[in-house]
Amino acid sequence: MAEQPDDRLLLEMRRIADALERLAGPAPALNDWSAADCFVWVPANLRLQPVPRPNRVALSLIRGVDHVRDILHENTQRFAEGFAANNVLLWGARGMGKSSLVKAVHEDVRAETGAPLKLVEVHREDIASLPGLLDILKASGQRVIVFCDDLSFDHDDTAYKSLKAALDGGIEGRPDNVLFYATSNRRHLLPRHMMENEQSTAINPSEAVEEKVSLSDRFGLWLGFHKCSQDDYLTMIDGYADYFGLPLEKDVLHHEALEWATTRGGRSGRVAWQYIQDLAGRLRIALERR
Repeated sequence: MAEQPDDRLLLEMRRIADALERLAGPAPALNDWSAADCFVWVPANLRLQPVPRPNRVALSLIRGVDHVRDILHENTQRFAEGFAANNVLLWGARGMGKSSLVKAVHEDVRAETGAPLKLVEVHREDIASLPGLLDILKASGQRVIVFCDDLSFDHDDTAYKSLKAALDGGIEGRPDNVLFYATSNRRHLLPRHMMENEQSTAINPSEAVEEKVSLSDRFGLWLGFHKCSQDDYLTMIDGYADYFGLPLEKDVLHHEALEWATTRGGRSGRVAWQYIQDLAGRLRIALERR
């Protein structure tokens, strides 16, 4: 039996519809804010992926950064309660607990205030997709901290322009229900030698890097992290050992911890945690979160 004209038309329309769906890509995901308190931004399908068990430590275990801890906590608490707060850049020495502090403060403030404060992590390579994320967050009505860990930009990187607009640029500016926290080893988010190279080769050196350096100025708070002293390092060790109930004499604990730091070339919160992991493994004690 010959195919009727209407059948051929219907078949052709279906082929066109299928082709258009493939071109359009997957439909945006429906984001469930009740699924978790922490999320990871997945720009490919405009999805906020829930993180039911975030990798974080208790705020009480982060030692040696009391001053910046208190500033970040106060800023976060004001935001959670619906008041004005600043974007924050946490910069400085590696391994001193910058990202750990952000996650720990978020959890502590959320538990303390009872506010449904959300934390959304944006990977460094997805910074250019921030405008789309902000549209979703603005419409959600949730109070959200957008967090980017280890943020920095190379010489030819233009993604910083999206971040500048997201922080407080553009006609609309940053939504009132969104705050931006970032960590970096660099205060100005650019390596110093690149800044100096641009200044030395530019027609107007004073303006050569002004656009990129001004990115840091969009953070209302700069919190500096510096290398810890031996006393601070041992205080971290003692805090971890007490918290997890590691049965080792303090003299032996300190001796091992200092020897561990020597083999790692320095002292930091990360080095302290690595030693505690090694010690707990040798003692066959599970490091369970409380």
